[in-house]
Amino acid sequence: MRIDTESSQLNDLVAELREVPEGAHDNILKAVRFTAFGIKKAAQQSAGGIAHAPDYPRAITYDTTDRGVGDGVSAEIGPDKDRRQGALGNILEYGTPNNAPLAHLGPALDRWSPDFVAGLERAAADALEAL
Repeated sequence: MRIDTESSQLNDLVAELREVPEGAHDNILKAVRFTAFGIKKAAQQSAGGIAHAPDYPRAITYDTTDRGVGDGVSAEIGPDKDRRQGALGNILEYGTPNNAPLAHLGPALDRWSPDFVAGLERAAADALEAL
């Protein structure tokens, strides 16, 4: 399967956003951090109460990376395999032939996505107003 896309408008937007003032970048960073924390907490709540993995919810963490104005912000959310029962993440989320999945990360992402999009739209609007 092959998917082709036209990205000239996206490239134009990226070029414009490279001019994003520091305040708008700070709003983007806040939106990413707030959403990552919300996803983590929602996933922990959904994964709580598993009799054979009582410590697993505490293994769900998040990290954010701020590459600076114009370069972006990212977040990584999920089980830390170095924490107690963190290695169970894929098994619990997707299941095995013998165990049904306990989806908790995907639904948490779905729940928080609209808020994240709204936060980014606000940050973009603030940035465009400042240009």
